[in-house]
Amino acid sequence: MKTIDCRNMACPLPVVTVKRALESSGGGPVRVLLDDGPPRENVRRFALGRGYAVEESPLDEGVALVLGGSAAGEGEAAGRGAGGGTVVLVTSDRLGEGPEELGRLLMKNFIVTLLDLDAVPDRMLFVNSGVLLTTDGSEVLEALDKLGNRGVEILSCGVCLDFYNRKDKLKAGAVTNMFTIAESLLGGRSVLKL
Repeated sequence: MKTIDCRNMACPLPVVTVKRALESSGGGPVRVLLDDGPPRENVRRFALGRGYAVEESPLDEGVALVLGGSAAGEGEAAGRGAGGGTVVLVTSDRLGEGPEELGRLLMKNFIVTLLDLDAVPDRMLFVNSGVLLTTDGSEVLEALDKLGNRGVEILSCGVCLDFYNRKDKLKAGAVTNMFTIAESLLGGRSVLKL
């Protein structure tokens, strides 16, 4: 079994390294050593999204994931990892140009209004100051939670959360990485940028 050490790697290197290892493994299992937290979550979500079974075990420093086989009935639907549906990219905590107060009100109204629509996005990606909407103190947390309950995948950029010192304050959805963001945007049937 091939083992790769992805500890102490910055986003998105753990996911990119795992993708390459899986492609070159000839279908055999791959053991991945990772830091706990977002790297583990990102690699796990990536593998499950592609139909791999994931076995996890703790290490003195981090965690080991064994990826291989089939995740029958577990994880995301095939292709969901690449977007596939409607993707909303939220790049700011406000909508449009103009006064900040108006922009914040418009963003809040947009997100809350999504709850009244029949069709909701498949995935919402929050980057830059958009991550402030998914963290403690945001006025749209309840709406994002309800969207999540309707099947909308809410993902916030880990580098952005770190930049704003908000990773420990994430309240809606999960942390993601630039690999998943790029893959979602390029693989989405339709992409809306806010």
